[in-house]
Amino acid sequence: MAFPQPKPQKPELPRKLLRTLECKQGAVRAVRFNADGNYCLTCGTDKSLKLWNPQKGTLLKTYNGHGYEVLDAHGSFDNSHLCSCSSDKTVVLWDVSTGQVVRKFRGHAGVVNCVQFNEEATVILSGSIDTSIRCWDCRSRRPDPVQIMDEAKDGVSSVKVSDHEILAGSVDGHVRRYDLRMGELHADYVGSPVTSVCFSKDGQCILASSLDSTLRLLDKDTGEMLGEYSGHKNQACKLDCCLSERDTHVGSGSENGKVYFWDLVEGSLALTLPVGGSVVQSLAFHPSEPCLLTATEGSVQCWRADSYTAEEIPG
Repeated sequence: MAFPQPKPQKPELPRKLLRTLECKQGAVRAVRFNADGNYCLTCGTDKSLKLWNPQKGTLLKTYNGHGYEVLDAHGSFDNSHLCSCSSDKTVVLWDVSTGQVVRKFRGHAGVVNCVQFNEEATVILSGSIDTSIRCWDCRSRRPDPVQIMDEAKDGVSSVKVSDHEILAGSVDGHVRRYDLRMGELHADYVGSPVTSVCFSKDGQCILASSLDSTLRLLDKDTGEMLGEYSGHKNQACKLDCCLSERDTHVGSGSENGKVYFWDLVEGSLALTLPVGGSVVQSLAFHPSEPCLLTATEGSVQCWRADSYTAEEIPG
């Protein structure tokens, strides 16, 4: 006798403020979950990175080694290493447990906006205002990048990596996807400087945010526009966009101190989250749960679904 499958739970959005982290590192430029979502990274204008347990609000470690403000960071799949980039034109590889700098990579001619490990954390990819993406071998002692991708005609604002693809957004208004297996480059022009890009969880779509206060959902293979989302304000700042953990909603920070979520399929506005009085520059959605991190000015907020209870916090 076959038992009926349980009905899937209706997707929830994080509406309840669980905790605020006062980061004390100047303006927070980026907040990022680690691979399993138990910890998060913040980087700021005081040249530091910080590792947090956002559920408990505890600071675990501070990493110092950049010469100027840190703009982005990313954790490896096994949580053993971090990479970060800065206005000092460098990319840094860190050992998580010791807090020490493992390698510093120099080669960009300008501010490095974004950084990302590949899936195996053997290569770091960085995007810069010098219009290039550079690939750095974490295991080699060679000072030069193993590859340079310089197809962009203006600064590279955002880089994301899948198992065989590199996705990049540029101020020249293009979203570029490098297919490493096929050796192909696909470019889509959205008409306005791109501030943030990301893959959908199913790997079929691309989300791009741009300075015309619009998010666009593109079919990865054809470049066809599947949806447009607007209502927030993004005209001057580099703001993050994201998809929820089940690809049901599209989210973005805003210059009016709020976070906006839209239904991915219908395009309707599903949630407006008041965060603060300043720009919500960075946000990160938990990899598997309805949990959101937002960064505005010098603090980070951890948001949970209404059904979440504090007793669920792991010890």
